[in-house]
Amino acid sequence: MSTIETLSSAELRDFFRMGEAVLNQNKEQVNALNVFPVPDGDTGTNMGLTIKSAVKNLDESMDLKEICTAVSRGALMGARGNSGVILSQILRGFTMSIQNQKTVDAMSLATALQKGVEVAYKSVLKPVEGTILTVSRHFADAAVECAVYEKDIVTVMRCAMEAGQKALENTPNQLPVLKEAGVVDSGGQGFLYIMQGCLLALEGKGLDQLSKLSDASEIPDKTAAFSAEIQESEITYRYCTELMIHNAKKDYESVRKDLEKRDGDSLVVVGDEDVIKVHFHTNDPGEIISYALTVGELFDIKVENMKEQMAREAREKKEAEAARGASAAMEPKKKCGVIAVAVGDGMTEIFKSLGADEVISGGQTMNPSAEDIMACIDKVNAEEIVILPNNSNIILAAQQVVSIADRTVSVVPSKFVTQGLSALIQFNAAASAEENAEEMTASLDAVQNGEVTYAIRDTSVNGVEIKANDILCLLDGEIVCAEGSLDGAVLKLVEKMYHDEASLLTLYYGNEITEESANAMAEAIENAYSDLDIEVYQGGQPLYYYLISLE
Repeated sequence: MSTIETLSSAELRDFFRMGEAVLNQNKEQVNALNVFPVPDGDTGTNMGLTIKSAVKNLDESMDLKEICTAVSRGALMGARGNSGVILSQILRGFTMSIQNQKTVDAMSLATALQKGVEVAYKSVLKPVEGTILTVSRHFADAAVECAVYEKDIVTVMRCAMEAGQKALENTPNQLPVLKEAGVVDSGGQGFLYIMQGCLLALEGKGLDQLSKLSDASEIPDKTAAFSAEIQESEITYRYCTELMIHNAKKDYESVRKDLEKRDGDSLVVVGDEDVIKVHFHTNDPGEIISYALTVGELFDIKVENMKEQMAREAREKKEAEAARGASAAMEPKKKCGVIAVAVGDGMTEIFKSLGADEVISGGQTMNPSAEDIMACIDKVNAEEIVILPNNSNIILAAQQVVSIADRTVSVVPSKFVTQGLSALIQFNAAASAEENAEEMTASLDAVQNGEVTYAIRDTSVNGVEIKANDILCLLDGEIVCAEGSLDGAVLKLVEKMYHDEASLLTLYYGNEITEESANAMAEAIENAYSDLDIEVYQGGQPLYYYLISLE
């Protein structure tokens, strides 16, 4: 087989396309390989949709720089879930490294992989080893080591695949939850599917040959995998502060290290020899600005985008007038609107009845992208927006919108639909997004969140032995019991949720539960806990028989 020492723009385009094709061919396998045996494993879907968005605008006329720009922008706008956001940052760093080259040789490809990993690590406040970050890092490091003495890109990629596979197999030794379930990290496995596709393209396997491959990936089949996606901590820092530093006395790495010592989160510091860009969530933006003044000259300072408010209002008015046609005069904007993510007709109606302007259909089975959220923001006639993600896997995509929206946006880090409903009661349309987010976030811990679904396979999690088709009970996202009957499972979950200060329990029944059954379940709970007020609502959510809140 002939060697490949450089990649042309056409070969790079096929490189990305084949990576997307192999991942999406295997995404259901990744989805099914979830340490939590609930029917909503979606790492494969999230990563698949992210890279699909990355390659969707590629065409044969593009040069290398145009390909890199399209991939980076497409991945950012299409990123879904934590795994998708991390993948988008790997692609961003990779394309940044090679976008100004006419061709790509083995070493430039390898260093681009390392750059992608570097950007991904920096995008995460508290990186967790044993995840896609670890697997991609070992993959990239092996590529660089091989490229020192090997010019053939195919050989370099094969060396990297071998190292990546070893790193994937070692993930259970890095995360106890993986070891307990006897599984590997699904985000890392998804990454290797992409890289396997890229290697197939280099080996001359075209998209038309993909269906002929009995197994597109050489990755050994694991009976289970886990997306050890990074858990989102609650947002406690109020001000999104952005600024640019020109004529800096320090490089951006030094600035990042200095700011890591400050109180805040969501820190991103990037730059080159001319300029440094800082993004930071803090309760004291003045402190950050004062520090930056000691480093260099400041420009493009933004704190909640207040300097752009007048231009934003004019732009929104023009867009709203176009949407309504040349008919009646504009309705006056309210101060703040709210967008929620939920699934099920009943849940949608409940959120709207409590004041949500828009409800994006999504949840565990389908995470909306930043682009989906942006499109929804455009529909809301308000100066500022609060977003309720209602799922830990959607929070990152929502937070991405904060920096690219044309108005002030705040994210309330709700991880459950029931949390979101409780928070929405605190919403005040006359208050600012910041004020609303503070009040709504403070209410999140006031509610306990129960979920009742079913197991799709045998496993053991958190010391709970689970058989396929058992009824699973989750409390605040953790599996707490598995029962043989639905009624028994609900009562067991309520027993674990109950405490003396509780006064209100609300049942939201799913699309497989009748109203009669839900009312009977409520009566059984009331008989067992006479001090609780019980409310029942039709949620219509799939997969989950009941969602339960206790306040």
